[in-house]
Amino acid sequence: MAVPTTLPTSIQLEIVTPDRLLVKEQVDEVQIPGTEGYFGVLPGHTPMLSALAVGEMWYRKGQEMTFVSVANGFCEVLPDKVTVLAQLAERAEDIDVARAEEAKRRAEERLALAKDVDYDRARLALQKSLARLQVSSRAPLGGRVGRQRMPPTQ
Repeated sequence: MAVPTTLPTSIQLEIVTPDRLLVKEQVDEVQIPGTEGYFGVLPGHTPMLSALAVGEMWYRKGQEMTFVSVANGFCEVLPDKVTVLAQLAERAEDIDVARAEEAKRRAEERLALAKDVDYDRARLALQKSLARLQVSSRAPLGGRVGRQRMPPTQ
C-alpha cells in the first residue's frame, strides 16, 4: 500500500560560512543567486545543487523579508530544507556601509589602472562591494556606518 506524501509547509534554512552559522530558521520562501541566475525556492521544491554567485539573497517568513549578501559557495535544496554554504555572507543590518564604499572605491581604482592589475580579482572585489551596498540599503536602518547604525531618515 502506498504511503500518501504531503508537501512541507515551510523550509528549514541554514546559511553557513567558514566562521559561523549565520541563519538557522523556518522560512516560507527563499531567493538565491546561483551562477546560472537567481532561483526561488518554496516548500516542496525538487532537490538540486547549485553553485552560488556573488549577489543578494533573501528569505521570507510570513510578511517579513530578510536580505543577505552572499559570495561564492554552494547551495543544496531539498523539499523541506535549504543549506547555503557561502564563503562570505552578511545580513543587511550587519554590513558596514563605509567599509563597503571604501572597497568599491579601491576596486574601481584598480580596474581603471592600465597595467599590472589582476582584473578578475578586482572585478570580483567590485561585485562583492556592490552586492554588500545593495543589501545594506535593504536594512530597516540603512546598514551600519563604522560601528554605529544609521538612524532612520525623518
